[in-house]
Amino acid sequence: MSCKHQHANPARAVLILGLIAALAPPVALAQDAQQQDQAAAEQQTVVVTGTRSLNRRTLDSESPVDVIGSKELLSTGSSELATVLSRLLPSMNFPRPTGADASDAVRPAQLRGLSPDQTLVLVNGKRRHASSVVNVNGTLGRGSAPVDLNAIPLAAIERIEVLRDGAAAQYGSDAIAGVVNIILKRGAEGGEAEVTYGQFDEGDGEQVTVRGSTGFKLGDDGWLRVAVEAADRNATNRAFADPRASAGPRQGTITQRYGDPDSRPRTLFVNSQVRINDNVDWYAFANYGERKTSSAATFRTAYTNDARTALRTPLYPEGFLPLLDSTSTDASVVTGLRGVLGEWRWDASLNHGRNRFELDVNNTVNYSLGAASPTSFYAGELTSTQSLANLDVARDIPVSFMSGPLTVALGAEYRRETYEIGAGEANSYFGSGAQGYSGFRQDDAGKNSRNNKSLYLNLEGDITEKLSGALAVRHERYSDFGSTNSAKASARYAFTPQFALRGTLSKGFRAPSLAQSFYTITTTNTLLVGGTSALVETGTFPVGSAAATLLGAQPLKAEKARNLSIGAQWQPTRNWTTTVDLYRIDIDDRIVFSSNLQLANKPDLVSALAAQNVYVGAARYFTNAVDTRTKGVDIVSTYRLNLAQGARADLTLAYNHNDNEVQRVAATPAVLAQQGLVLADRQTINRLTVGSPKDKLSLSGDYTRGIWNARAVVTRYGEFTVPQNDPALDQNYDPQWVLDLAASVRLASQWRLTAGIDNVTNRYPAQVTSLSNLNVNGTQPYSVWAPNGFNGRYFYVKAGYTW
Repeated sequence: MSCKHQHANPARAVLILGLIAALAPPVALAQDAQQQDQAAAEQQTVVVTGTRSLNRRTLDSESPVDVIGSKELLSTGSSELATVLSRLLPSMNFPRPTGADASDAVRPAQLRGLSPDQTLVLVNGKRRHASSVVNVNGTLGRGSAPVDLNAIPLAAIERIEVLRDGAAAQYGSDAIAGVVNIILKRGAEGGEAEVTYGQFDEGDGEQVTVRGSTGFKLGDDGWLRVAVEAADRNATNRAFADPRASAGPRQGTITQRYGDPDSRPRTLFVNSQVRINDNVDWYAFANYGERKTSSAATFRTAYTNDARTALRTPLYPEGFLPLLDSTSTDASVVTGLRGVLGEWRWDASLNHGRNRFELDVNNTVNYSLGAASPTSFYAGELTSTQSLANLDVARDIPVSFMSGPLTVALGAEYRRETYEIGAGEANSYFGSGAQGYSGFRQDDAGKNSRNNKSLYLNLEGDITEKLSGALAVRHERYSDFGSTNSAKASARYAFTPQFALRGTLSKGFRAPSLAQSFYTITTTNTLLVGGTSALVETGTFPVGSAAATLLGAQPLKAEKARNLSIGAQWQPTRNWTTTVDLYRIDIDDRIVFSSNLQLANKPDLVSALAAQNVYVGAARYFTNAVDTRTKGVDIVSTYRLNLAQGARADLTLAYNHNDNEVQRVAATPAVLAQQGLVLADRQTINRLTVGSPKDKLSLSGDYTRGIWNARAVVTRYGEFTVPQNDPALDQNYDPQWVLDLAASVRLASQWRLTAGIDNVTNRYPAQVTSLSNLNVNGTQPYSVWAPNGFNGRYFYVKAGYTW
């Protein structure tokens, strides 16, 4: 399909780098032994994710684990963790929603095309708390409330291990698509500071980021590591001029704001450890962060044909653009003791995390209050907390018939979660409510909690010199929906030192989040009504409420998953490693947001809801509506080419292909079917299957010679579809190629200067067709599902200092 800017296809760069990679193995024969040993050591990183063994390397792992170092994390122009990971991992997708209320401020990322909340996030191996924001609009991850990855600053991270495999038996709920384990920087020695400045080609979106990390000694046997990061990111706007006569004096000008929001994150992370005696260490890590975000709702024009015109004109005679100004506050603390008792290694910890999201709606009006309406409103807040107590013990037991020791790990965990909705001021929800975002009502407010207890056992070891294996079982009991059991078996067989096969089979689960069980709000959304976009008062009801029950809602059950993966590892030379992993993930009773149940011309339902003092034009709730099957393949190939005069080129090819299918759709409750409504409509179902790219290819080259470094990354984002209930209104998006370039120079051994361009060829996704009427009369030209966003070319410079 057409793009805003047409440029030469970067496929030529892919071909050139691919030819270099193909020719690389013969060249390796002439490389110096010392360089080969260095490359081999870097490719055999010891991992801690998905294993309790002390010496499991990436090349020995029964499951695929990607290890991303701090250098790679800082290799792009972005300072957002989720954006960086999506560029480094082909299996991760992170579009940039706009005009999606709170989702503009807390954007979700997905792994392997599954829901964002089906990926578990750990920090130093400890479960991270979830965001309080529920993605309720028509974006990726609709209905999810996952971890806010962007609340974790790059300055604090030593490396990230991404386990691309089901791991619920090892870690519990949410680990269906995989596990992202963020390892913090350690030690008292050294430090770094960096300043980044960037701007988009259109002249907006100016960004300034300042980050730093340093360490301090705590006595003779301890250390404290501190990382800080602050950024100012100005909004972008890719809206087109408003052609509508209803825009009044603003007709023919840009009325919308459609792009990245204004964002002001400030974050502090600390990591520490003190040796108490020869057998016991105390450790703790904590964070506090605050991110202020200002995003825009849909522009309200000056003139309309309804009765609200008279209420609007005195306050905003030329129309107005409501602004959603939010503050997301994120805090956590983990502390514990670990040590050795006899032959046993043990770790006992306490973990508490909280995310609070507060929202103000400014530059707006409540029509029901007329000309006396305020123009700013406090809309309320959401708070999510998690508290854990955990005990792990492990030891290596010699077994006569095994070539290595059997690692036995046992554990117990208690977790308590709460979810709270705080009401906004009365004027924010009175009558029609604040335009842009009607506040949380007193009836919406409340605090809910649950707890769960779990026991687990892991066994792993080298059965023979060529065969290794692992078993894991886990039992959990939740206070709200009962018990669940998980299991996992994995094995790896090395046919030769250069070639091995590996595979896993697991049964897992994901518990319905408290947000999915209790989130409730009534607000104005843009919906398609009779093929035309319209603003509709929409109620989101918890499944246990009287309103949801009237509409056929049932109590939520846990999602049940079955994961199967088979992979091959090939290392023909010390400098060249390739892995190929096939996977299939079946998920039963998957939790999704129901269709937007439009109540126009449904007098029976409208009357029944009115009897409960509920007055909405559409309704929705969470439901276990579908069974899905995800099939795919991950390919990762890395090669290091050592050149003359100490120069080096690192080449990486990474590819993910992903296919989602719906195996079953739950029957629509009779109360809805009788009214011609559908519980899970075509759009709801197809968002799960075609809404994210079918595949993603990344080919990167990193060249270093002396004080100079250059990096090139070509990414191909595969096709995807933005579905509608009318198939004729679907929009299919063709694959898109994006090229990123950067170069840096090291000065006086401690300074590094970097200049880069992301999206060198200024590629934009195809524009939203006017036929679908989803572009608000041509003012919002790009889809929020575009995997690379729609901001265009980005220039940046960095200056860093290390000590």
